[in-house]
Amino acid sequence: MSITLVNPCNERKSIATRASRLETLAGKTIALLDISKPGGSIFLDRVESLLVKRHAVRVLREVKPTYTKPAPKPLLEKLRGVDAVVEALAD
Repeated sequence: MSITLVNPCNERKSIATRASRLETLAGKTIALLDISKPGGSIFLDRVESLLVKRHAVRVLREVKPTYTKPAPKPLLEKLRGVDAVVEALAD
């Protein structure tokens, strides 16, 4: 009987790239995405207040149905037209 050893590391090269930074937040639309963990909405309430007061941004608030799964396609479509997304990872 032979034994097959499997390397658990992902050896594929990453093709992900970082999004470029916005030069300014003024006049932009920022999505605040609550992933449905406790405390996320409290954090995003404060972020929204600061963004609107300091940078005059438009805010779009969205909530994932559950933090245990990726965001569903309809939710991702809503986020498509925004300039940036802030995701709340709280507990």
